[in-house]
Amino acid sequence: AATRQDMTYWLQELQQKRWEYCNNLDAAKRDSRTSPTPSDFSKGLVAKDNPGSILSQNASAERARTVLAVETSPTDLVGEQAASHPAPVQPSAINFSLKQWSTEIKNSMSSLRKGSNENRKSVFYTTEEWELLDPTPKDLEDSMALEEKRKHLAEGSKGLPSSAFPFDFGRIPQKTRRPLKDMIGSSKNRNSSDSSPTEWYSGNGNKLVSELQLKYQSQQEELEKLKKDLLSQKELVRLLQQTVRSSQYDKYFASRLCEGVPKDKLELLYQKDDQILGLNNQLEKLNLEKDSLQQEVKNLKCKVGELNERLGMLMETIQAKDEVIMKLSHQLSECEDNTSSQSGAVNSSVATCINKELQELDRLKDNLQGYKTQNKFLNKEILELSALRRNAEVREREWQAKYTSLEAKLCQIESKYLILLQEMKTPVCSEEQSPAREVIAQLLEDALKAETSEQPEQAFFKPYVVSEYDIYGFQTVPEDDEEEKLVAKSRALDLRSLSLSENREISTGVKWENYLASTMNREMIRCLELKNLIRSGIPHEHRSKMWKWCVNLHVKKFKDSTVPGYFQTLLQNALEKQNPASKQIELDLLRTLPNNKHYSSPTSEGIQKLRNVLLAFSWRNPDIGYCQGLNRLVAIALLYLEQEDAFWCLVTIVEVFMPRDYYTKTLLGSQVDQRVFKDLMSEKLPRLHAHFEQYKVDYTLITFNWFLVVFVDSVVSDILFKIWDSFLYEGPKVIFRFALALFKYKEEEILKLQDSMSIFKYLRYFTRTILDARKLTSIAFGDLNPFPLRQIRNRRTYHLEKVRLELTELEAIREDFLRERETCVEKRDLISDDEEDS
Repeated sequence: AATRQDMTYWLQELQQKRWEYCNNLDAAKRDSRTSPTPSDFSKGLVAKDNPGSILSQNASAERARTVLAVETSPTDLVGEQAASHPAPVQPSAINFSLKQWSTEIKNSMSSLRKGSNENRKSVFYTTEEWELLDPTPKDLEDSMALEEKRKHLAEGSKGLPSSAFPFDFGRIPQKTRRPLKDMIGSSKNRNSSDSSPTEWYSGNGNKLVSELQLKYQSQQEELEKLKKDLLSQKELVRLLQQTVRSSQYDKYFASRLCEGVPKDKLELLYQKDDQILGLNNQLEKLNLEKDSLQQEVKNLKCKVGELNERLGMLMETIQAKDEVIMKLSHQLSECEDNTSSQSGAVNSSVATCINKELQELDRLKDNLQGYKTQNKFLNKEILELSALRRNAEVREREWQAKYTSLEAKLCQIESKYLILLQEMKTPVCSEEQSPAREVIAQLLEDALKAETSEQPEQAFFKPYVVSEYDIYGFQTVPEDDEEEKLVAKSRALDLRSLSLSENREISTGVKWENYLASTMNREMIRCLELKNLIRSGIPHEHRSKMWKWCVNLHVKKFKDSTVPGYFQTLLQNALEKQNPASKQIELDLLRTLPNNKHYSSPTSEGIQKLRNVLLAFSWRNPDIGYCQGLNRLVAIALLYLEQEDAFWCLVTIVEVFMPRDYYTKTLLGSQVDQRVFKDLMSEKLPRLHAHFEQYKVDYTLITFNWFLVVFVDSVVSDILFKIWDSFLYEGPKVIFRFALALFKYKEEEILKLQDSMSIFKYLRYFTRTILDARKLTSIAFGDLNPFPLRQIRNRRTYHLEKVRLELTELEAIREDFLRERETCVEKRDLISDDEEDS
C-alpha cells in the first residue's frame, strides 16, 4: 500500500473476505459433515420446528466487528483493482547502449557449451532472441518452429558420430564454410527468406522428414548386417580355398611324385609344404591387418579434417569475442573519463549517506532489543492466559455437571410434590392412615437435607417450566382435566430428570458423530456397530437421514422397478379418478393424532401430506385400500420424512415387514401375531402369563393395537421413536421384543393386582408410566435373549393354518344363518353389523 490509510483499508477488506468465507464454510460443513449418504436429505415436519437445525451467526462477534471497524477510503488503487492493474515498466538506459554487445557476448558463450541437443544455440541463430526486450508474437512463433526443427535434427542424428560443436555442417551444407560476418548478416533476414528452415519443416514437411529419417536409420542397420554377412562369407571362402589347395598337394604327391622317392626326401617335402602353408596364412593375416590400418588412416584423416574445420570456426568465434572486448574497453574508458570529474561530489554524498545509515542501524538495533523484550513478555502472558483458560474450562465442566445433577434432583422433587397434591385431592373414605403420609414424611426429610450447609445452593434454583409441546409436536399437558395435568407435568419432570441423568454419562451423540464421520466418503452398510448404535437410539438431528436410509434399504427392489415420478403418478390418479378409500381416509384424518400440533386442525401442514400419502398407497394396493391404523403409521413417518419417503416407509411396513393380510379387512396376520405373542409370553414371562390365565384376562385386547400401529399412542414419545428406530432397521421382530419388555418392566406391579378388573384397568394405561427408555431397551435386547426370528416364522405358519380353519368354520356358520333367515319368517328382521355398515 502506498499510504497507511490504504493499508488499513486493504486489511479491513481482507477481514471482510475472510469473514464471508468462514461463514460459507461453516454452512457447507453443517450440510455435509454428518451425511451418511448424499447431502440432499428430506426433512419432515419435526425438522422444520427444530431451532437448532439452522445455526445463526454469532451476534456478539458481529457487534465486535462493527465496533472495531475502521471507516477508511482508499487514496490509490488497492486490493483486487491494484492486482489487475498492469505494472509500470521502467526503461533502463543501459539496455539501449549495451544491448548489442550483451547479445553478442551471450551468443558467443552459448556456442561454446557442450551437452544435449536442446541447449545447442549458435551465434547466428540466437541474435534476434536478444535484440528486443519484449518479443512480438510472430517472433515467438518463429522461435518455437526453430526449436521444433532442432529437435527433429537431433532425433535424426541418433546412432551417428556425434559432434562436440553445436552445428552439423555435413547435414546443413548451405550454412558451412561461410564467413562469420556474412552468417551474422544473413541471420537477421532469415524470417523473410524463402528457403527458411522453419518454413521447410512446417506442415507436412515435418512428417516427411521424420519418415525419411526412420527409413534412413533402418537402411543403415540393414547395411551393417549385410557387411557382417559379407565378412563371414569371405572367411568361409578363404578356408575352403586352403582346404582345396592342401587336398591338391596331397593328391599330386600321392599319385606321381611319391614313386621312387626316398622316405627322407618325402618327409622333407611334407615339412616344406607345411611351412609354405603357414607362411601363406601369415601373409593373408598381414594383408587383413594392412587393410584395417588403411581404413583407420582414412578415418583419422576425416577426423583431422573435421577438427580443422572446428578449429577454424573457433578461431572466428575468438576473433568476434576480441572485437566485442575491444568495443567494451573503449566504452569503459569513456565512462571512466566522464565519471572522474564527478568523483569529488560523489565522495561527499557517499560519506553523508554512510553516516545516515549508521545512525539508522543504531536505531534499528535499539528497536530490535525492545521487540525482543516485548516478545518475551507477550509469550509469558500467553502461557499464563492459556493456563488460566484451562483452569476455567475445568471449573466450568465441574459446575455444569453439578448443575445438571441438581436440576435432575429438583425435577424429581417437583414430581413428588405434584403426586402429593394429587393424593391430597382424593377424598378420604376411612380413618385409615393415608399413603400420602409416607410421601409427606419423605418430602420433609428431603427438605431438611436440602437446608443443610452442604448444599445451600439448592434454594437458588427456579422450578423447571414444562413446555406445552415436546420436540415431536405432541402435547405434554392436557387442557381440560386438572388431575391429568398434574400427572402429565409429573411425567414431563421425570422425563427431564432421566434425560439430565443420561447426559452426565458418555453421550451416544458422540458415537454417532464418529460413526457418521467415518462413513463420510463411503456408502453405509449393515454391520454390528450400526445395529448397536440404532438400538441405543438415533439422535434427533440424524433421525431423518437414518430413517430414509433404512427405508431405501428395504424397498430398493421396488424402487428400481418403478419409473421416475411414480409417487406423483399414483397421487394424480387417486385424485382424478374415483377412489373407494378416499371417504374413509377423510373421516380419519383429524382423528389420527389429535394431540400433535401437526395434525390437530384441518389447516395443519401434516394433514394434507397425510392425505396425499394414504391416497397414493390406496391406489397402489387396491386390495387393501385403506385400513384403520395406516394413518397413524404415516403420521409418525411424516414427522421425519417427506411425502414420497413416507409413502415408501408405509410400503416397507405393509409389504416387506408384515405378513400378508395384516391390514386387510379380516386382519388375518394381526390375529396370528397375537397368538404367537401369547406363546412367547408363556415362554419368556411364565409367572405373568399364569397370572393372566388365573384371572382370565385377555391381554391381547391391549397388545393388538401395539402390533397394528407399532406402539403409536401407547408409550411416551421418547420411547416410541426409539422403538421405531430399531423397527425400521431390524423389522417386525422388534415389536415382539418391546411388547414383552413392557410387561417385564412392570411385572412385579401387575402380579400384586388380585382381580381381573384392576388388572385390565392397569393394563390400559401402564405403558404411559414407563419413562426410562434406557432400562426398557436393555430389557428388550438383553434380558429377553435369545430371540430367534426363525422361531417366530414357524409359529406364524402354525397359527396361520389354525386361524384360517376357524375363519372357514365361521364363514360356514354365517352362510347357514343366511339361508335359515331366508327360509324362516321370524328371522328375516335380523341384520348383522356388516350388512348394516354396507
